[in-house]
Parts: sequence; C-alpha cells; structure tokens
Amino acid sequence: MAKAGAKPAAAAKKPAPKAAEKAQVKRILFLVGDYVEDYEVMVPFQALLMLGYQVDAACPDKTAGDIVRTSIHDFEGDQTYSEKRGHNFSLNKDFAKINAADYAGLVIPGGRAPEYIRLNTRVIEIVRQFNAAKKPIAAICHGPLVLVTAGVLKGRTSAAYPACGPDVTCAGGAYAEIALDKAVTDGNLVTAPAWPAHPDWLAQFVALLGAKISI
Repeated sequence: MAKAGAKPAAAAKKPAPKAAEKAQVKRILFLVGDYVEDYEVMVPFQALLMLGYQVDAACPDKTAGDIVRTSIHDFEGDQTYSEKRGHNFSLNKDFAKINAADYAGLVIPGGRAPEYIRLNTRVIEIVRQFNAAKKPIAAICHGPLVLVTAGVLKGRTSAAYPACGPDVTCAGGAYAEIALDKAVTDGNLVTAPAWPAHPDWLAQFVALLGAKISI
C-alpha cells in the first residue's frame, strides 16, 4: 500500500518509435504488360524491394493476382536482340486503382510491352502526372517509347534501345548514344539502353528518390 503523501509512481514510458518506423515507406510503381522484358521487370522489382521500397506492378486491363508473360532479350551477335519466352510475373496492383499521387517514382521496363501499353490513354495520363510533379521516372530499353507518346521528351536527353533512338529524336529529344551498361539522368528522367545497365540506372534512380546507400 502506498504511504500517505507519497508521490504516485510515474507511468512507464513507451519506447519512442524509430525514425525509420516514423517515416512513411516510399512507393514505386511499375507499368508493365505481356512480354515485358524478363530481367527488366524482375531484377529491378526485387532490388527495390530489398532497399525497403513498396513496389507495385500494374498492367492495363489486369488486376492484382493476374500475371504477365515475360520475354528474354539477349545479345548474341545478331543484328538485333534475340527473343525467348521468359517467366510469368505476378502483378500486385489493380491498374484501375492507380493514383499517381500515392507514388514517389515510376519505372517503365522494356520488352514488347511498351509498344502497346502506350496506346492506353490512362498509361499516358499517369506518365504525364509523374512528369508534371517532377517525380523520378526510369525507362529502360523500349520503355522510352511510352515517354515519346506521353510527349515528355521534348528538349530532354534520353537513352533507349538503339532501334528506338529515332523515336526519341522525332519526339524532340536528344538521343544519348551510350554503352548498353550505362544510363543517363536528365532532370527527373533516368533512361538506359537495356538490362546490362541495371547497376547504373538503379543507382541513379534511387539517388533521385533521395536514398543514400553505403557499405
């Protein structure tokens, strides 16, 4: 029993939440479609998850739990890349529920998908919303074809798969003729010619997102 006049015991303090727990997890959106390039969707998707981002992948006319089929593009000494059937990649976001304001950055992988998802007016609207807000956008290989259609490359420098270089130029952009394992940043845009550039474009992209990574 407490003695008369004794001060009540102080309530136990709850441990303060860690800074990392206080901060809201940044979300990244991937826009994909059937026959997206296998490495260009799977490797960055997993790498960004590893860094702690929430990564959502969506495809026009599909919902979370659906899959897209991927293709594997390789460089085997021919005049252009070879193409083989890849894995099934699971989507985790309903396309119809995308709100660009919820995301810190956008990734558009290459492969066959950019050739036709750019025909979807909502895809183009989403890209324009990200660009208008100056949020980081990464487009790889054939991915810049979506940027071309969105009209965001005028006066900008962009890499792309070499066969897409003329599209960049026709859209009023400056085509960056760089090695396949390199990337280029112009403002909020990070672009690269193909999957060998993953280490370079991912580093540039997360830098735009404000990440600081050291070992």
